[in-house]
Amino acid sequence: MKNIKLLLLVAIVILTATTLFAQAAPTTTTAPAVRWDMVAASIALGIAASAGAIGQSRAISAACEGIARNPGAAAVIRTVMIIGLALIESLVIYALVVALILVFK
Repeated sequence: MKNIKLLLLVAIVILTATTLFAQAAPTTTTAPAVRWDMVAASIALGIAASAGAIGQSRAISAACEGIARNPGAAAVIRTVMIIGLALIESLVIYALVVALILVFK
């Protein structure tokens, strides 16, 4: 059953690709140029946002674990966690600033 699903998926991809390649060539001679600075900025921002989200989730998980082990230190752990989350988020904002500088230079 698994092989049949894989075979069906491959057939659909091949049939779709052939229809895409069968399109007529564009009639205009000037094709729009790819803005590689936009592509680079989006990739950099995506990586920064995903890395920031992973870092924040690990920080929150560790803080919750620490509070569960020592409820008396909850206020200190919470304060340190919020400062750490702000610093992690600032790195994502720096990546946004760099991406905007790349795009609008």
